[in-house]
Amino acid sequence: MNIYKQLYQKTSLIKSKSIHGLYYKMECDQPSFSFKIRGMEKLCRFHLAKGVQSFVASSGGNAGYSLAYVGQQLGVAVSVIVPSTTSSYMIDKIKGLGAKVEIYGDVWDEANIRALEIAEKTDAVFVSPFDDPLLWDGHSKMIDECVSQMEKPDHLVVSVGGGGLLCGILEGLKRNHWSGVKITTVETTGAASFYESWKAQKVIKLKEINTVANTLGAKKITEKALSLAKEFEINTALVSDEEAVKATQLFYKETSKRVEPACGAALSIPFLYPEHFDENERVLVIACGGANVKPN
Repeated sequence: MNIYKQLYQKTSLIKSKSIHGLYYKMECDQPSFSFKIRGMEKLCRFHLAKGVQSFVASSGGNAGYSLAYVGQQLGVAVSVIVPSTTSSYMIDKIKGLGAKVEIYGDVWDEANIRALEIAEKTDAVFVSPFDDPLLWDGHSKMIDECVSQMEKPDHLVVSVGGGGLLCGILEGLKRNHWSGVKITTVETTGAASFYESWKAQKVIKLKEINTVANTLGAKKITEKALSLAKEFEINTALVSDEEAVKATQLFYKETSKRVEPACGAALSIPFLYPEHFDENERVLVIACGGANVKPN
């Protein structure tokens, strides 16, 4: 067990070889292959200090995998409730870290209800994949790192699912006084919960999720993401599943790193839609990663 050792890593910042002015924050290099470990470590250590030894989460994959990894390292029990859309490959990876896995519902929202029910009936702490201030604080540390790695970007591009990563980034920008950074949020057309909410200026719940980028699959964003976003210059973008997948291939060609289509959503903007940026802008893309990537 690594009770005292920090589990998440300070990830590298890589300058693109193919696109001028573009930088990748390589969260795909985390031990759990995604940024999620940052918030999960923060959350688990907070509750572990209060004597908690059991956690139950709802997840489409990455949050559950990161929680399972942190749980294994800290020696606490983890249960993950996943929807039926979660791949058997991902389920096996979570189980391989010693966590219990239950399949419930057809979408993440239904799995989330089940996780809440279990938490109410047991002594386990419920862990949301994105809606918790402890998660946001953990994720925000990547911006602290960026401050030491680069000059302030003109533009930041990030994929949005439930909004936890976005909350962390915006909190990090505020804390480090990186004002004036334009934010482009990216989702696939079948999981456009932030896009629709931003357009309406209130939280909108989608009727369904229909995307290959299933780790973006939250029908409703956290309200905090919308309220924080109102303090920034936000551009919302939608891409197709095919474009998100193509971007992962182009990213692999450049970096030899494999990421999920959910990460490919953000990557698709500089690769496929460079007109989003001014010619001389310094652009930071969060390569948020993803564990659900099968080796060839």
